[in-house]
Order: sequence, then structure tokens, then C-alpha cells
Amino acid sequence: MKTFNQWMQAFTAPLLLIILASFSLASNAETLPKHSPVPGGIAVIKLPATEPLETPSAYYRDQRVMVKQLNSQWFAIVGIPLSATPGTHDISTSTGQRISFDITDKHYREQRITLSNKRMVTPAPLDLDRIRSEKKLMQAAFKHWHDQPPATLTFIKPVDGPYSSPFGLRRFFNDQPRNPHSGIDIAAPEGSPIRAPAAGVVTATGNYFFNGNTILLDHGHGLVSMFCHLSKTNVQEGEQVNTADIIGEVGKTGRVTGPHLHWSVSLNNARINPFLLMTDKSNEP
Repeated sequence: MKTFNQWMQAFTAPLLLIILASFSLASNAETLPKHSPVPGGIAVIKLPATEPLETPSAYYRDQRVMVKQLNSQWFAIVGIPLSATPGTHDISTSTGQRISFDITDKHYREQRITLSNKRMVTPAPLDLDRIRSEKKLMQAAFKHWHDQPPATLTFIKPVDGPYSSPFGLRRFFNDQPRNPHSGIDIAAPEGSPIRAPAAGVVTATGNYFFNGNTILLDHGHGLVSMFCHLSKTNVQEGEQVNTADIIGEVGKTGRVTGPHLHWSVSLNNARINPFLLMTDKSNEP
């Protein structure tokens, strides 16, 4: 005859397995961002079945893209550039297949900014070599593939303060059209601490013509954060940082009208809306 403890074990063991399975599914589900196939968004694309121990690879516009597994099914997590045209696009896989997906149009508002420093609108000839050199450095960081996968696809807000400029704005500086706003701006007093939104490796730091003091943080598998206009940088290239580590301070260096943090998030070398990965979307501009 079973003892009371044996009866309890027989009853609770299956229940515990159900609870653990439910927790596992919920945890895995959180690792996949919302499917948002618009310019500046993310497409989550189901991949064909592979051998059980084989991790597939996928490419979009000749750039390797992140893949994540959920319940034994693989998905490509594709960053879509702001320049992408609406319509049918496709990714290629390591098995030679092409998978189509549709990008829908999205309208972004205009922003007009007046700058007293005319060189920040139309750089002098002596500035152009510097700008081109800095662009190559940043592009190399955005295109780099770090084999360590991201610890999470859920980001915290990197600095306290109101959002002053949303992602995707069609920008005009002194009435001259320029590239769309490829990140979000967070207004904060100069010297405010900037936190790493997730763990990563510092791949570049420097003082850039437009961006001012800048940090690029590689989270892994093509996911990169860039922090601009800093007054102070607290990390060095090659340094590993954890979520919420202080990496720098808010400033007003580079092309700015006041102190703030410009934060860009890049996925497979496409600048995406950081809010697609953030935990708190309540104050999204």
C-alpha cells in the first residue's frame, strides 16, 4: 500500500512537468520578436525543417540573418532597412531554398531641424574624408557576425528620460532633406548614466563627425546597438558588458541641438525600431 508521500509524489510529478513545460514555452515565446514586416521593422519567417541537430542559416540582401528556435521549429529574424521598398522580398537558406515574404508600407512623420553650425548640414571638403572613414568603421561594426548568440532579444531602456524624437522620421536640416532618423532620441541632462540595454561586446568607440562620442555594442548574431552624442565613454573596444552596466554618459557632441542620447539598433545591417525589442512600450513616441 502506498504511503501518503508516495501518493503526493505520484500526483505532483505530472503536475510539475506540466508547469515546467508551460514555463519553457512562455520563455521561448519571449525570445521571438513580433512579426512587423515594414521598413524599419522585423520579419519573423518560418524556415524549412532540418536535421534535428543541424542549425540552419539564412541570408537577406547577401547579409546573414539571425535564426532562433521555438518548439523544434526554426525561424529567421530579419531586420528590414528603412530604404526597403514595399512588396515581395525573399531570403535564401543554407539548403538552397528561397522563401518569400511581403513588406508593407509605413508612413513616418517629418521633422525639420535648424542648426546654427552650417558644417553639420553641408560639411566642408576637409570634413568629407573623415566622414567617409568613420562610415566605413561603423559599417564594419554593423556587418560583423559575432558567433555568440544574444543572451536575450528583450532590451531595457538605456537612459532615463522622455523620448524626444521617434524612429523613422523623414528629416530636414535647415530645410535640406537628409537620411531618415535611424534610431530613437531620449532627452536627458548631460552626464546622465547610459546603461547597456542587453549584454554584448564593445566593437568600436570613437569621436565621429556627426555622431560625436560613440559606442557600438555587439549583442551577437548581427544584433548591434549604437549610442551617440555622449559626453563620456566608460568602456573600451573588446570589453564585455552585461545588461544595465553603465557604458557612458549623455552629452551633446556631434550634430545636436541639446543633450540627449541617440540609440540605434541594427539587425543584419538594417536599422530597426528599437521599440520592437524593448520591454516597456508604454511611452513609445
